[in-house]
Amino acid sequence: MSNSFLNPVNTQTWANGRHPVRVVKVIQETWDVRTFCFMADQPIMFFFKPGQFVTLELEIDGAPIMRSYTISSSPSVPYSFSITIKRVPGGKVSNWLHDNLQEGAEIAVHGPVGLFNAMDFPNPKVLYLSGGVGITPVMSMARWYFDTNGNVDMAFVHSARSPKDIIYRRELEHMASRIENFSLHLVCEKHGSGDPWAGYRGYLSQKMLELMVPDFMDREVFCCGPTPYMSAVKRLLEANGFNMAHYHEESFGATPPEARADAVDHAEQAANEPAVDLADQHQVEFVSAGKSIRVAPGETVHAAASKLGLLIPKACGMGICGTCKVMKLGGEVEMEHNGGITEEDEAEGYILSCCSVPKGDVRIDF
Repeated sequence: MSNSFLNPVNTQTWANGRHPVRVVKVIQETWDVRTFCFMADQPIMFFFKPGQFVTLELEIDGAPIMRSYTISSSPSVPYSFSITIKRVPGGKVSNWLHDNLQEGAEIAVHGPVGLFNAMDFPNPKVLYLSGGVGITPVMSMARWYFDTNGNVDMAFVHSARSPKDIIYRRELEHMASRIENFSLHLVCEKHGSGDPWAGYRGYLSQKMLELMVPDFMDREVFCCGPTPYMSAVKRLLEANGFNMAHYHEESFGATPPEARADAVDHAEQAANEPAVDLADQHQVEFVSAGKSIRVAPGETVHAAASKLGLLIPKACGMGICGTCKVMKLGGEVEMEHNGGITEEDEAEGYILSCCSVPKGDVRIDF
């Protein structure tokens, strides 16, 4: 076939950063779980690695709030992306999203980022283990291989509280009915009256896993769910001598309170810190703002900005979400991140301010 028949793609593609998007569809998955589908006003192809996440930039009760959510859709459907959110009793953000994020609403998102993804750990045999709404990243992975006819043997094991709480149940059963390389196993902790259930009951156990996936020791394992669930899975695998280099789990949850405490009284904080010799301090210059400050060893670029009253957006505070990315114009930093920045961004000079500690004088484009 001649290349003359192929037209180049001239649509913009997604890159890690801030993007305005619009809600185009809201889907009620279960009684307390909704999927929100987003598109850009100008067509953008949302390429990402299945399993990665975005951070929503929101304003709730007049206060800015950032919150990270896994992308539940697949990049095989590139002109939109979706996130699936469970309403949490007392949850400020999840409840606000369920009550206010309607079709047509416009918000900004940051991303995509994340080390927990299908692309970076290829294996012809995979095991997806999920609990509750932790199903979202592994569903993205499964959808990707399903849509692209990937030659991957997938075992999908999902635990839910009851049959009515199984997210994507019909789609999962459809996938299992269509291809031989997708085996589905559902576990329900309990079932109420009117909820007929003939599947596995209780909590995922060694015996259950052996029945469902006899060769689980030979697979690449992707796990996401509540912390107790992931801890139990890790204990089970370790007790069997599983090579944990082939175990991967989603590592971010709700933003910790200490990471959200940007309203710290830095003057009081500085007054309580021991004096540091001037020779041991490093200067951090924020070029666009025309401000600079000297910081003690161990202080982050983000802390330096906060002391100057410069508010670099931040969500997780642990180098996971990528929200606090800034361009470093000069100098060196030590950055200990958790997957919130790509190698390409690092090569261009970007850093995550929340986990970057100056090794000398540095210049930041902010």
